[in-house]
Amino acid sequence: MKLKHSFSNFSVVVVVTAVALALSQSDVVRFVFAQSSESTLSAIRRSDVSSKDAQGNISRLTPAEHMRRAAIYMTNRAFAEARQHWQSVINYYPQDSRVPEAMLGIGRSYFQAKDYPRAYSKFDELAQKYSSLKEGREGLNYSAAALLRMSRFQEAADRYADYITRFPKGERIDTAHLNVIDTLREANRPQDALTWIAKTKQRFSGSATETNAVFAELRLQVAENNWPAAIAAANQLGTRSFNRLVLTSPNEVAYLRGFSYEHAGQKQQAIAAYLSIPDGPDSYYGWLASKRLKKLADDSKETLVAQRQDKLNSSIVAVADSYPAPYRQSLVKAAKTRKVDPRFLLALMRQESVFNPQAKSPAGARGLLQFTIDAAQKYARGAGLSNVSETQLYQPDTSILLGAEYVEELSSMFPQQLEAVAASYNGGEDNVARWVTRARHKDPGVFTSEIGFEETKGYVQKVMANYRVYTQLYTQDLVRR
Repeated sequence: MKLKHSFSNFSVVVVVTAVALALSQSDVVRFVFAQSSESTLSAIRRSDVSSKDAQGNISRLTPAEHMRRAAIYMTNRAFAEARQHWQSVINYYPQDSRVPEAMLGIGRSYFQAKDYPRAYSKFDELAQKYSSLKEGREGLNYSAAALLRMSRFQEAADRYADYITRFPKGERIDTAHLNVIDTLREANRPQDALTWIAKTKQRFSGSATETNAVFAELRLQVAENNWPAAIAAANQLGTRSFNRLVLTSPNEVAYLRGFSYEHAGQKQQAIAAYLSIPDGPDSYYGWLASKRLKKLADDSKETLVAQRQDKLNSSIVAVADSYPAPYRQSLVKAAKTRKVDPRFLLALMRQESVFNPQAKSPAGARGLLQFTIDAAQKYARGAGLSNVSETQLYQPDTSILLGAEYVEELSSMFPQQLEAVAASYNGGEDNVARWVTRARHKDPGVFTSEIGFEETKGYVQKVMANYRVYTQLYTQDLVRR
């Protein structure tokens, strides 16, 4: 069903226009990129269709052209079409130096499509055939990642350990150590994980990887309810510097310290830790700390907590114009039908596209809520749509319907866990299920600390901060309070 845009309210048009005018130069670049990318995709697709033989095989091109077309298809998540070109390189030019790269591309296309058994098979083949090349080392690393997502935890840990043994100077030697730790935790082997934490701290002494190993220890001890050890790890992290390679932040560590003190029965230390986290419209851990303080604060701290709340309220009012509510009717209708909060959809939309319906990411996600074509086709029927194409994803109503449908499903998978829903939207629900299990505690801050992708962790914090502001500024009907 092809839907029309529902701009039925003049104020909505004004808001959308205002947001569009406020787009940064990078947003404009994304818009231009989207248009040129769509043209390129259409051109190579027409060329491939017109040149296929009776058996449906694409014509033989140069290795470079096959690789170029595969990359374009992969960027747009047209996985089967990408694999045709990579396989053509392997079939037509078996001695070409690009064959290992083509094999890696095939493996990654299966991996991104969550076909982990086929991904593992290709990665394993690559690791065995080309162990002396970077692509072979990548194959070994990705084969471990595929095993992990197939819940074959011990085999995954062994593969990461094998990478460490065989390639001590490999490109992923630091992350391989950290992945062994987390994989052993998922295998319910915390003592073995602690052994690897000690190895990692020794191997990478004085580096960001050592700091990340201490952070892994903190998360492990919190999950195991070992509060004295958790507090010790948090205090150790408090003496470290936090550069861009460190997978946590001072505020996250302070929150986990406060959480550990609180559960250790050390109330005053917990309050002090929470108060050390500044609050504001864009402060996720500041928000969580404020909620904990409301429960913990005694008479001596009530004034400080009240002042903190007043300051926050003033800050939210000051930035209210940066949190518009466009597409109100479409959002409210789609959300109510599926019993999701339209303010959460707005929070996602603000982060995904800055309300630009023509936005397209380098990963092939399109529109207001940045759907990829494979995800759109998966949820189209439930959203009341059929035959969704790439270009339809730029239609606001289509994007909103798909987004509401997806959020409804994620909410049923992770009830009362909006952080997990947001994390799934960015990092995949299969990964989130593992992080939820690893966290053990239902506390949102503890879960967020366990998110294994740096991009996804930052995304969740931004979306939830958006949601906090939207819930304070708007009713569930998206009427300004």
